[in-house]
Amino acid sequence: MSIARISKAAPSTISRIYLSTMHNAKLAQAAAFALYWSNDTLAFSGDRNSHITTIDRRSALIGGAGILSSAFLNINPSNAAAPHIIPEWTLDSGVLFPTLAMNTVGLSADDTERAVRLAVKRGFSHIDFHPGKERDGVAKYIASEGRKGLFLNTKIRKPQPGISPDEAATLCKAQIAEDLKVLNVNNVDMLMLRDSPDCDVMQAQWKVMEDTLASGKTRSIGVINYCEGSLKCLLETAKIKPALNYYMLHVGMGRYAHGLRTFCDDKGIRTFAYGAVGEPGPNVDILENPLLKKIADNHGKLPEEVALRWVLQTGAAASVRPTTNFGLGTGICSENDGGQCGKGLERRASVFEWKLSDKEMAKLDAMMTPDDNPTLFSSSGCPGAFVMPK
Repeated sequence: MSIARISKAAPSTISRIYLSTMHNAKLAQAAAFALYWSNDTLAFSGDRNSHITTIDRRSALIGGAGILSSAFLNINPSNAAAPHIIPEWTLDSGVLFPTLAMNTVGLSADDTERAVRLAVKRGFSHIDFHPGKERDGVAKYIASEGRKGLFLNTKIRKPQPGISPDEAATLCKAQIAEDLKVLNVNNVDMLMLRDSPDCDVMQAQWKVMEDTLASGKTRSIGVINYCEGSLKCLLETAKIKPALNYYMLHVGMGRYAHGLRTFCDDKGIRTFAYGAVGEPGPNVDILENPLLKKIADNHGKLPEEVALRWVLQTGAAASVRPTTNFGLGTGICSENDGGQCGKGLERRASVFEWKLSDKEMAKLDAMMTPDDNPTLFSSSGCPGAFVMPK
């Protein structure tokens, strides 16, 4: 199987079309979809189930196979299903940031590698992972398939309370070096920094992040679970502001996350959201919510898809677990899961192919429950931080 890629740019959104192509001695088949942008909204120019799709012949170059003639494009897409199309932001640095990420949190190394394979087949390029076993699973995938086409997004471990700023900076440098070595890459695409109750520690580690960006070992930098107070601390000495703040956002919290999103927007810091169906486990008050179930039925979707679509349609980017079968620090993408991991990723990857109506968005915006703390997994320096059960 070969992959050809076409890119088309809009002022604030760039999307890539991936063409799956199958080869044999007699036939080269390709399926393509044309797009248009209207107010930053993606749409297909034709029916995905159509047997005839038109594409410029020069765009149909497949490796060394040459240019496919238009006659080869009269195919049945069921024979060559194309991965889904995921829009990208252009960050201030010029980096293209895919607005939907596959989150590997809690997966074993083997399950992470499997999840990455399944995600890539469905159009994901953005892989959001933690250091440790998840990173090791990503490394296994890269060792087998290469890094090309992946957007690698990882995190700096949270510093221990009481650590000095110099020690925290040293640990940050050491982790970056370790991660690049294990992944066997020269850089990652995004590094995200966790907070600390000590402002000096955050500032010292952010300086390391800025230096890492300048050295080319990361292409962009952001923060995780930073409340307004932590952001104010960081911005006091930062030469480069975070490209984004990664925090929890789901229906019932309001689209402005109790004012945190408003503060971030004012500072030019984008919202990258996790927990569309709740954390640290799936929230039944979301999955069983009558309004979400009614809207889901109207669109032929599941409540979890409506919950994700709401987050994205507010203008945030989102990171999603493969399924709703997860818990605190746990996740599953097993070869023995009956295909659930692949099916879940398929549903998530197709989220940009439909949209909620203005009335549906207004009703979801107005939901007051289930509420949550957007920076639940912050340090004790932010209000309402999560405390690990003993």
